[in-house]
Amino acid sequence: MARILVVEDEPTVSDVVERYLRREGYQVDAASDGVEGLRKALTEQLDLVVLDVMLPGLDGLDVCRRLRAARQTPVIMLTARAEDGDAILGLGLGADDYVRKPFSPPELVARVKAVLRRGQAEVDSVTTSFGELRIDPAARAVWRDDKVLDLTATEFDLLRHLSSHPGQVFSRERLLSSVWGYDYAGDTSTVTVHMRRLREKIERDPSTPRWLKTVWGVGYKFDGR
Repeated sequence: MARILVVEDEPTVSDVVERYLRREGYQVDAASDGVEGLRKALTEQLDLVVLDVMLPGLDGLDVCRRLRAARQTPVIMLTARAEDGDAILGLGLGADDYVRKPFSPPELVARVKAVLRRGQAEVDSVTTSFGELRIDPAARAVWRDDKVLDLTATEFDLLRHLSSHPGQVFSRERLLSSVWGYDYAGDTSTVTVHMRRLREKIERDPSTPRWLKTVWGVGYKFDGR
């Protein structure tokens, strides 16, 4: 089963999260501050990190930033409702998802399952090319002009889904369901932030994208021409 690190300084929250994850059969480790959490995230073989924003020693945003510079381990951030700005910053730093406190433990478990399921999903092994952009689903790798691009797992899944349906327009809600793996009511900023990061990585001019197009008032599409 997957191995998960929970980085949370509130003992009650950490205990509940750990208990629910273990009940699902996951191997769970824990850290109570940012410094310890980052050390474990960088030195241990993990499948996912559940990371609180407000941590002693080193806050969750710094942990996410430093982790992303070295590894692509999926990250789900925990944020207080008053810290929506921090949640968006976390997504901008490469977090895969976030859950607002106070949260339902089953909701967090569902998010964990969705993130892990994406990483384990069977995919078509055929490499596709769109001009100088090349996508290899078997290797989960993307190249532009023969240079490999540094995408997170969620960014790759988003690009793969859109490029598999060139010309088809997807709403943010539908992308959350198809790519993230759950129905999500309300805030769709998760998709918006990931799309912005993806454009910054694959487009030569993100302000005038060649591939990842916005259809105003509807959603996004991949232009494969």
